[in-house]
Amino acid sequence: MDNTILARIAVCSWSLQPATPKELAAQVKQTGIHRVQLALDPLRETPAIWANAPELLRQEGITIVSGMFGCVGEDYSTLDSIRQTGGIAPDHTWDQNLRNAKATALLAAKLGLKFTAFHAGFIPHDPADPGYKKMLDRIRAIADIFAEHQLSLGLETGQETAADLVRVLKDLNCANVGVNFDPANMILYAKGNPIEALRLLGPWVRQVHIKDAVQTKVPGTWGTEVPVGTGEVDWPSFFTVLNHHHAFKGDYVIEREAGTQRVADIRTAREVIEKTLTSIL
Repeated sequence: MDNTILARIAVCSWSLQPATPKELAAQVKQTGIHRVQLALDPLRETPAIWANAPELLRQEGITIVSGMFGCVGEDYSTLDSIRQTGGIAPDHTWDQNLRNAKATALLAAKLGLKFTAFHAGFIPHDPADPGYKKMLDRIRAIADIFAEHQLSLGLETGQETAADLVRVLKDLNCANVGVNFDPANMILYAKGNPIEALRLLGPWVRQVHIKDAVQTKVPGTWGTEVPVGTGEVDWPSFFTVLNHHHAFKGDYVIEREAGTQRVADIRTAREVIEKTLTSIL
């Protein structure tokens, strides 16, 4: 197998819950990984603490492969709460989110990050719903901001079925908009089989999150995130579809948003990636 594939493994900075850049660098090194998708909100919101993060990471031999930004006022406590507050859907936070997107694009450009992802929020299933056009107009506005800096924007999966997201991407028709595919999110949000979703979305996938989950037994509630390899994601099929069917060239970014052993769980995820890729490629 081409070792450059294993060299594309990275980790989400926010998964390690660092309080400072120094703490982030130390934790990333503990995972045995030297590449990171960096949460950009701390750099924008608290520069007194985080402005030196890129330089410190560079000094520690850690490469920033992409960025991530969030939207203001999001409440992930329940599926209903995030449906109401998530992403750029709420009207009362749109102006602030647009300002933040402009600042984030400038920051990503300064750091040389060609790809930055975010959760856009729930897009209505019915294109005739007025909310559908509103969401596409807002996504397009943010995409245009990133395009001005020759940057790509990634939509995080989960809130829509794969078929609905394909329609959104086609209707958007923005050359710089792709997908950050998270198989666990498809399970957590109960939006379909992640492997079938990957087959549909493959042409738009620019980066993947390596995360695992089990579906809820109570409709309307969250599924449960679990360590990679212990959930319902079929990893051999995932990597086979990604590499053999879609010739994926992006990064495999490990994300862990639950549990109290983040470093250990990320190391486990890295081992699953390495073992699975070795067996199928």
